[in-house]
Amino acid sequence: MILVTGGAGFIGSHLQAALAGQGVETVVVDRLRHGGKWRNLRAHPPARIIPPEELDGFLARHPPLEMVFHLGAISATTAEDGDLVWQTNVALSQTLWAWCAARGVRLVYASSAATYGDGGEGFDDAPDLAALRRLRPLNLYGWSKHAFDLWVAAEIEAGRPRPPQWVGLKFFNVYGPNEYHKGGMVSAVKVKSDEIASGQKPRLFRADREGITDGEQQRDFIWVGDAVDVMLWLHASPAVNGIFNLGTGQARSYRALAAAVSAAWGVAPEVEFVPMPAELVGQYQSFTEARMERLRAAGYSAPFTTLEAGVGRYIREYLRAPDPYR
Repeated sequence: MILVTGGAGFIGSHLQAALAGQGVETVVVDRLRHGGKWRNLRAHPPARIIPPEELDGFLARHPPLEMVFHLGAISATTAEDGDLVWQTNVALSQTLWAWCAARGVRLVYASSAATYGDGGEGFDDAPDLAALRRLRPLNLYGWSKHAFDLWVAAEIEAGRPRPPQWVGLKFFNVYGPNEYHKGGMVSAVKVKSDEIASGQKPRLFRADREGITDGEQQRDFIWVGDAVDVMLWLHASPAVNGIFNLGTGQARSYRALAAAVSAAWGVAPEVEFVPMPAELVGQYQSFTEARMERLRAAGYSAPFTTLEAGVGRYIREYLRAPDPYR
């Protein structure tokens, strides 16, 4: 039995589907609420769905868990409630770490590329405390993920109890189906596709930093299926431990992304530039690119989907299909 926190969410529902497809019994910790989030699990219902407030009681009954994939979090980069973000993204993660360490349960948890801040210290996923302490996240979400990475590194360095397998994954810009409940936090691919579907040109933010041309802000965009493949590999590789980047290793511009979306819709690659929202100024990552050497050295060898192939698949097979869910 595997526990997936955030298992009804974007990445979590894809992982839960893949595990279910392998015949693995899954328990999901999440809230479905009143929207369409349940559709993320429609084709592959888990054995149980546990509300987050009931997780402590579930764990106290000592369920026979093989592994925990801890993907649930407050992931909005514009989040402002520091107490809630700390409780959700840090304190809960510490609780799960301690529980897994005490019972010999393997743990994979979601960190984030937001921990790298403006990229001034690079994107090297070195897991030691000295390297981590140099990072300066730009927002509350990134800071909370960084705080837990630091806590984990301190636990390991001090030789305190740890899960038999522990892995933190610094997810870069993941895109793909089942993200529709995320509101303003959906991927740029979905936003640009919706703009074209409504007859508009794709809109891109003007650059807010000197030396960067409008539309040439770059991110490491990764297809959600590739992210899941890495997690499945970790499930099959219990000897792998550490903090690892999870991107493609190649930054691509937003202009290139808009061109890929336009190509999938069969329209000319024209864009419109708009001012960056005030709430993002000073908190916006203008460049991210995962260094992937450590994950490759650990043994992961599968190729990553190109931006053009992933965007084309997402739009043709999901966003333009009668049923856009995985």
